[in-house]
Amino acid sequence: MHWAGVTPEQYDAVRDAAGWEEAPTAGGQPHVAWFDDQGLHVTDVWDSREAFEAFEAFFGERLAPVIQKAGPAEAHEIVFSPLHRRFVASGVSRTG
Repeated sequence: MHWAGVTPEQYDAVRDAAGWEEAPTAGGQPHVAWFDDQGLHVTDVWDSREAFEAFEAFFGERLAPVIQKAGPAEAHEIVFSPLHRRFVASGVSRTG
């Protein structure tokens, strides 16, 4: 996902209000977020396309109202690509 104009403060406010770390959507695996001069970038890995569709329901029900309140005004871009390989090094923690 790419979302132009989103700040780290907005991302953190949305994360805290939506509570996706405390009550994650089933089927979600790693979530990685970073910022550059183009805004927010997110890579999520899902068990399947169907699991991602469950996230879309979560987005509409829990995330969209919080995002609207936080103020990121620009539209986001989502690209779905099938996973070819997944590797997680030993000792990698859930948060960082």
